[in-house]
Amino acid sequence: MDEEVLCVRESLLQELGAFEGFQSKVDRYLPSLLNPDNQLFLARHQCESDPSFKQLIPYVLVQYEENGKTFLFQYVRGKGQGEKRLHALRSVGIGGHISTEDVTGDDLYQTGMNRELEEEVIVDEPMKAPIVGLIYDPSNEVGKVHLGVVHLMTLSGPHMRAREEDLLESGFLSLDQIRQEIDRLETWSRLSVEYLFPQ
Repeated sequence: MDEEVLCVRESLLQELGAFEGFQSKVDRYLPSLLNPDNQLFLARHQCESDPSFKQLIPYVLVQYEENGKTFLFQYVRGKGQGEKRLHALRSVGIGGHISTEDVTGDDLYQTGMNRELEEEVIVDEPMKAPIVGLIYDPSNEVGKVHLGVVHLMTLSGPHMRAREEDLLESGFLSLDQIRQEIDRLETWSRLSVEYLFPQ
């Protein structure tokens, strides 16, 4: 069976205020985007090629600070990662689709985000990941059908590691190192780093 994933209509995004790139004014968008009345589940094959729907994707960046330096968790997407069009790109975001299996929780979105984190990484301290922005990038085929909800988790140290085998070359790198190879980042990661950690 084709996986059914959580979407919102593009028309809702237009009503709230169309944007491209990173949007930090989340209070304007989140009440409507996370309102179950505005959400629907669609077969993934249908919405992957139909930009009139946007798949909601939790996208969690994880940081810690040491000696005045910021470190971010990063990895290279292996072939087992769900979105084939992103394979071999470096990412600083963890997350994925919210599906019908997440309906069991009181908060569909939070349940889906927690499941994605638990599938992909092991975190050795309590997790808090506030929402800090949205990303929409219609410049490519992947971006046209996805809407990223960006979270920023702050840990007390490098207390996280990959669980999923397809998070290759994973671990924490300094922000300086990541900036030096920013052209290797997938678009959402580059937009997040440039906005959240301006030089």
